[in-house]
Amino acid sequence: QAVVDFERLGEHAAAFQGHDVGFCCLGTTRAKAGADGFVRVDRDYVAQAAELARAGGCKHFVLQSSRGANAQSHFLYLRVKGEVENLVQAVGFDRCTILRPAVLLCKRQESRPAEWIAQQFLGVVARAFPTAYSVPVETVARAMVACVLQPGEGKVKVLENRAIHELGKA
Repeated sequence: QAVVDFERLGEHAAAFQGHDVGFCCLGTTRAKAGADGFVRVDRDYVAQAAELARAGGCKHFVLQSSRGANAQSHFLYLRVKGEVENLVQAVGFDRCTILRPAVLLCKRQESRPAEWIAQQFLGVVARAFPTAYSVPVETVARAMVACVLQPGEGKVKVLENRAIHELGKA
């Protein structure tokens, strides 16, 4: 494990050397970091980490993005997620897998009242429609590992929420 300063990520290039696979789940919220901070973390840090990973020999990059990611979106969150997907693909990995989960179901240490209410509601909805609107973070993690263990099916593969559920059960 290496601790890096993302504000000076280039100084930590050695931490990205010699890895066949890179997993990226980096992200923050606009509420926590402000609009500029959100863009810096969710797009700029991720793109720079992908570039360093590729330069260090990484062949397969696995990126957690978001349902609805679209570089043309009018919504900042979805636009930034779409932009970073495009930037990561442009790095030129042998394989790139992008996971687009819906609402992540997880327990957080910090208080996010609106998210807590949404998770309670979606937890109930998930019993009737398990792959429609949400996904447990453990399922996403299992899907990320499983996609690396499967033979490659092309240079870029995008997994939407239903596919994440299916792969995360395997």
